[in-house]
Amino acid sequence: MSAPTTSPVLADAADLAQVRRALVIKLRHHGDVLLSSPVFSVLKQHAPHVEIDALVYADTAEMLSGHPAITRLHLIDREWKSAGWLAQASAEWRLWRTLRSSDYDLIIHLTEHRRGMWLAKTLGAAISVAPRARSDDPTWNEAFSHLYAPPRSGNMRHTVEVNLDALRRLGLAPHEDARALTLVPGAEAEACVAALLRGHGLADRGFI
Repeated sequence: MSAPTTSPVLADAADLAQVRRALVIKLRHHGDVLLSSPVFSVLKQHAPHVEIDALVYADTAEMLSGHPAITRLHLIDREWKSAGWLAQASAEWRLWRTLRSSDYDLIIHLTEHRRGMWLAKTLGAAISVAPRARSDDPTWNEAFSHLYAPPRSGNMRHTVEVNLDALRRLGLAPHEDARALTLVPGAEAEACVAALLRGHGLADRGFI
């Protein structure tokens, strides 16, 4: 992979040398979460000293759980809602306290989910980036230090590129070879696949 570069045109580019910990938020379904994996790779390439965490729904965790650039996964369980308001409030409070104690310097919010706005306001990160509100929503826009244009109606750009716009807005310039997805199934899954191949007399990558 080519050496990382930064954009020379942004006067308010983020100074990653001042960032110690970053949180990337992607609250979507499995495929969308997987398509966010290059964001972690590119950020780690540009700032190898930064510890990068992710906040995703619990049922999508396996899309990122083996990613080498991610230090920790924070999870939101959709089942909290069915456990009753008291249990849900307790779980939400524990999660927020954990996030708050992580002392993030940078928050990268990749969707228009309102939770990201609330976290940007309350976690105390000096730098935060998100897509600009589609309508004039000062509450949203004022919550983030950096905003980038959301996809337009009829957008033909790949979701990976749209996600990487968050890093471009911070002054990073992802290379063409930085778009690859990262999905690490883990040792248990790899052992299971190997056993299945042996059972059928198949060599790894030796079949269609």
